[in-house]
Amino acid sequence: MKPNDEILALAEDYGADLFGVADLTEAQEFILWQGGSRVAGYPRAVSIGITLLHPIVDQLPRREEKAVAVEYRHHAYDVINDRLDDISSRLSGALQARGYRALPISASGRADDDKIAATFSHKLAAHLAGLGWIGKSCLLITPQAGPRVRWTTVLTDAPLSPTGKPMEEQCGDCRECEKICPAGAILGRPFRDDEPRETRYDARKCEQYFRDMEKNGDVGVCGMCVYICPYGRKNDAD
Repeated sequence: MKPNDEILALAEDYGADLFGVADLTEAQEFILWQGGSRVAGYPRAVSIGITLLHPIVDQLPRREEKAVAVEYRHHAYDVINDRLDDISSRLSGALQARGYRALPISASGRADDDKIAATFSHKLAAHLAGLGWIGKSCLLITPQAGPRVRWTTVLTDAPLSPTGKPMEEQCGDCRECEKICPAGAILGRPFRDDEPRETRYDARKCEQYFRDMEKNGDVGVCGMCVYICPYGRKNDAD
């Protein structure tokens, strides 16, 4: 069995819905800037995704109801993140057992408060692996489920072949995520890899929106950009 096929089979057995391999060579400068030499020393990334439950996402317009917000946070974050971390840990162990270096990156967790960023960008790995494009919402948009996917990454030196190339942006003239964002954090500009995130998305506005909700005693849940994307809404039960 080829290395890619073997690792794909393991990822599927562990519960992954989407799987890809990215060559990180061209993104090394950005990876070094975001996460430092600890993560920039790996030439490849294994990208792993789990699709969110559509009935859970479709409730988001009613997120002011505590039961809806709690349910979304539990099923779309807590449970999925635990599943992703389990997959990345087990896959890393399998790669190490075969003689390769492998570093699992937490599915969720901020590493830098100034940058408001994690150690490594999961959506970057998924984008480079050909699993989707980065939309105006700054989320990774997949053809199958839009942004209704959560991701994790395993960095490795295993001789895996890239599974694809970055998809071209397919948002077109759509600005639904910009219009629905309650924080005004999405600025409506298409993704360009030579522009900083701030040209498209104001992370501090988004963060302040969550803080304000929590100060008011509400559950800190939004996700409206996830809900509204037409590539995800094609699965709506409505």
